[in-house]
Amino acid sequence: MKITYDPEADALYIKMLEGHFECRNVHLSDDVTIDFGPNEEFVGIEVLNAKEMLKKGNLPQIVMENIPKDWVLAA
Repeated sequence: MKITYDPEADALYIKMLEGHFECRNVHLSDDVTIDFGPNEEFVGIEVLNAKEMLKKGNLPQIVMENIPKDWVLAA
């Protein structure tokens, strides 16, 4: 997984798969788009207006369910 931020566009991108893909975009809102690649593989998520959406206190809760413990890196 790779997370990048473009301050000029105020866009955050969370890339789940390495490589370049022609993607189908699904807009969840005006500011959030999910990208699906070949075979409907989950490629990534784009968040526009990231500063406002993710500023201190507005970070979404991250919930991981049914993830094997050996998949999660120790902090």
